[in-house]
Amino acid sequence: MRNTGAVVLFDGECNLCNRTVRFLYQRDPKGNLRYANLQSQAGKKLLEKDSLPAEEFDSFVLVEGEKISTHSTGALLTLIHLKSPWPMVGKLLLIVPARLRDAVYKWIARNRYGWFGKTDNCQIPTPDLKTRFLP
Repeated sequence: MRNTGAVVLFDGECNLCNRTVRFLYQRDPKGNLRYANLQSQAGKKLLEKDSLPAEEFDSFVLVEGEKISTHSTGALLTLIHLKSPWPMVGKLLLIVPARLRDAVYKWIARNRYGWFGKTDNCQIPTPDLKTRFLP
């Protein structure tokens, strides 16, 4: 497994977010991405390091070394780490102005619990996926 240092931070209580992690994992056979949910110690530590709010944080976050990308930009840059055709999809959608992308992103984020549900605790990943989670 190759580790590029890219870490995806996600809401572990959000069913849509958990499905997104599974989607990413299935399309990342090289292991380019690692994961941490926002509620975990590892997630909170990364948020604090970059002065991002650790409570009620409704953004997808991609941490690549010292670079932090949030909202639609973080999500689309994550696609670049996956197998084809996803890098091209991410690059094409990055052409859309961030203001427009983020408006759609924030609308989905506000409604995600109502549409996809919420779990009281983080879902337990499969043993192989678990190896990609930060300790």
